Amino acid sequence: MTKCGRCAEFPLVEVKQGEILGIIGRNGAGKSTLLKILSRVTLPTKGEVRIKGRIASLLEVGTGFHPELTGRENTFLNGAILGMSRSEIKMKFDEIVAFAGIETYIDTPVKRYSSGMYVRLAFAVAAHLDPEILIVDEVLAVGDAEFQKKCLGKMSEVAHGGRTVLFVSHQMNAVQSLCNRCVLLADGRFHAVGKPSSVIGDYLRKSACVSEWTNIGGHYANPYFKPTRFSVVDRNFQRFQRDVRADEDVGVLLEGHVTTLDAALAIGFAVYTVEGALLFWSLQTDTAREHWPEVRLGSNRMVCWLPQYMLNEGEYRLELIVALYWRAWFCQPGVKAPAISFKLRGGLSQSPHWMEMRPGLLAPILLFEAVAA
Repeated sequence: MTKCGRCAEFPLVEVKQGEILGIIGRNGAGKSTLLKILSRVTLPTKGEVRIKGRIASLLEVGTGFHPELTGRENTFLNGAILGMSRSEIKMKFDEIVAFAGIETYIDTPVKRYSSGMYVRLAFAVAAHLDPEILIVDEVLAVGDAEFQKKCLGKMSEVAHGGRTVLFVSHQMNAVQSLCNRCVLLADGRFHAVGKPSSVIGDYLRKSACVSEWTNIGGHYANPYFKPTRFSVVDRNFQRFQRDVRADEDVGVLLEGHVTTLDAALAIGFAVYTVEGALLFWSLQTDTAREHWPEVRLGSNRMVCWLPQYMLNEGEYRLELIVALYWRAWFCQPGVKAPAISFKLRGGLSQSPHWMEMRPGLLAPILLFEAVAA
């Protein structure tokens, strides 16, 4: 398959059979538009697309599901929409249902499904097509962590079977581990093509260090919690506008508006290195219940203080988490979540022998003590 153009503005990019090509870039860079062009949903204004083989697209998981129909009926309906014959769907039906993990509820109308069950079934149907080329947009928005692993495993299985995969994701770890090559898109143009580690590193290093996000456009609203501010702050709750030292107090401030109280509401953040490696998640519900910060209707403000001397020297990216446990994602790290960043420099240790950047991703100062022999 070849994406090509007739001028320098649209450089030639060839994707070979059996290759997994990752496509990354900021929101609005043109990733989803490119996939729609390749899927023949949208016509290009310039350039050409030359494709050899049957294409299956996972652009909008669940498109074609009818809420009044059961999971069984929607499996046949959605499979037909995606180009599968009835005999092909019948042959793969048990495998699809087992993959989705909803055997008990397959004859229940999907309007009674949780959002997670809904998308699990939708992805399972689409993932069991047998195309030569599979186009996937943000599949990691589907389901919980265990199901996401199954999704990645299924895509890897497709590629190892000699088929081609185009994979768009904001989850850099998944792109790096799954893809053979990576393309960086910006302003609708290819800015880099190469090994995933090289392209991802270049993309993240060029991202501006912004220590505060505010929800100016009113995005990420949901029936439970609308985030309004997400920032890296000092002890006076002022956002950092400079590099941070490891011996300084660093807080992650989260503000938002709760419209519906629910005990399953989880608010927090994920911390990544500049290369995209996930270091950890932290949620307001991680401690014993009596230590949870109060969440009430209306405006809420909470802060999480990062332990001093934990992070190594470098740049870090934080992504907002808002979810209902086991039920729904509203801001999912690695997919499409508000992000902030900060740089940490110096002050890594009080040791007279090691005052510079330490080996490893983290640089904790641990206590050693003598014990009797």
